[in-house]
Amino acid sequence: MPANTITKTINQFFFTVEPQLSLKRISRFWLAIAILFSLIYSFMALQQAFSSQYVVQDDARQHVFWMRRYLDSELFPNDLIADYFQSIAPLGYKIIYAIPAALKIDPLVISKLLPGILGLITTYYCFVLVMEFFPIPFTGFIATLLLNQNLWLQDGLVSGTPKAFAVPLLLAFLYYYLRRSLPLTSILILLCGLFYPSLVFICSGLLIVQLGKFKNNLLHPKRQTKRQKSQDIFFCFCGLAVAFIVLLPYAISTSEYAPIITLSEARSLPDFAINGRSFFFNDQNPLNFWLDGSRSGIRLSSALMPPLNCLAIFLPFLFKSPTIFPLTQKVTPKINLLIQLILVSLVMFGIAHLSLFKLHLPSRYTQNSLRIIFIIIGSISTTIIIHFLLQKIINRRTKSQIYPKILAVLSLLFLSSLLVFYPHFVQNFVWTQYQQGNAVELYEFLQQQPKDTMVASLTSETDNLPTFAQRSILVSREYAIPYHTGYYFPYRQKAIDLIAAQYSTDIAVVKKFVRQYNVDFFLIEQSSFTPEYIESNYWLKQHQPVAQNAIASLKQGDVPALQEYQDSCSVLTTEQFILIDTKCILNQKNFY
Repeated sequence: MPANTITKTINQFFFTVEPQLSLKRISRFWLAIAILFSLIYSFMALQQAFSSQYVVQDDARQHVFWMRRYLDSELFPNDLIADYFQSIAPLGYKIIYAIPAALKIDPLVISKLLPGILGLITTYYCFVLVMEFFPIPFTGFIATLLLNQNLWLQDGLVSGTPKAFAVPLLLAFLYYYLRRSLPLTSILILLCGLFYPSLVFICSGLLIVQLGKFKNNLLHPKRQTKRQKSQDIFFCFCGLAVAFIVLLPYAISTSEYAPIITLSEARSLPDFAINGRSFFFNDQNPLNFWLDGSRSGIRLSSALMPPLNCLAIFLPFLFKSPTIFPLTQKVTPKINLLIQLILVSLVMFGIAHLSLFKLHLPSRYTQNSLRIIFIIIGSISTTIIIHFLLQKIINRRTKSQIYPKILAVLSLLFLSSLLVFYPHFVQNFVWTQYQQGNAVELYEFLQQQPKDTMVASLTSETDNLPTFAQRSILVSREYAIPYHTGYYFPYRQKAIDLIAAQYSTDIAVVKKFVRQYNVDFFLIEQSSFTPEYIESNYWLKQHQPVAQNAIASLKQGDVPALQEYQDSCSVLTTEQFILIDTKCILNQKNFY
């Protein structure tokens, strides 16, 4: 085949921008391939999700367990944990689970199926959005592939929790915003408020910024006709009106778990320190605090997965050589939206830090924006570089150019392999954070107990009991979320009282604790009454001085009163766990 024909065929298939008919046909092809990869990744996750009856995603343990109330309203009565997580769930998130539950579909099943559906929505909107910036279908495919790999390397999408909706909603908003579709833009702002309210601030910021233009890295007023200016102002006003309406309930409502924790209160709690349950402050490493902290930083490393995203930093340099990299001329002016997006996100990131924790976590305002920006710009850079390498391979035929040609071939193979086969080089792809419940006997026993059963335990298995046993727990590390003091301070006191009761040598203390919190069972492990059990558990050690007192007592050889009942009052004993009936303890009159 002649070189010119080969070049034309490659350009038509990979880099088509015209004619329009070819563009549509090739767009459908590359979109179909992108959807196929999305389905493959979601299928890999589903294999893990349904590998056992007792499997749940890590974050879903907090946000999904209480939804079993949609199937049985008698579950978790007077349960502080269930009531709290139900109260903070966004309305749209509740509805998306309540509708299937009305059809008797288990919310836990929905949480496993939802990520695949959201992945497909994400794939579509990522593809069409990229086409607005750089109308080459192959680039849309690269972007969707990178985005899917990024999302399945982290536990946001797979969780099926509110944060799983953030990326598809933001992508859809950006697309309709660029298309200047006022009805759909307004609907997306509404949906952001219903599922992931932090995004409403990003959307509002973009609506305001679009009234100006960037020149020399500064925002200036636009030069436009009076009619164009009126249209932009109307578009902005309508969008902001929707944002105001959707945020108004959050602003005027008063949570029964208010107030939000203050900066000084957070500083005083070990939960926010290094290794804490809600690790936020990192005075030892300020760079990590600002750039990569999971709650405090912009989440730069998250945006740079997979590695091809790093090519985004080369795009400005590629623009400086349009004759060498001719595809740079195909980038549309709409790409300025990404500059606006990062500006708005960083401003909101700063405001969130200045008002800790009133706007919740600062990272929420940058992590999704940054990953979208790096992936889109990275995919454009990758396309331009691949085009350059292909032209070099095809057009350079003289012997004197053999080494550059070999280098181009090797570079192209490396980029292609990294693009498609990167997941094979990553351990545990897809990364789902699914938790496997192994205490089957315990779950089945508790499921047979009354629905108002309360279990008190310091074991890590307690994290799983609300989901798998569908019974209330007093406390556990998983549910120790410290942002609302009306929830967390009573919660923390319960944990302190439980540690004190479990390791007290006075049975009267244990009985008082049982009556105070209406505890039906103590769940302990065979190793619970050793100093190492507490010393190796940082969450337990957060509760001072009671944890240290317990360690000291055990090291002195004191025998906790509860340990005396682990045989005589046990109702279930497994290789790892002992379940103690509190009625038995209360009825032992000789120990008063």
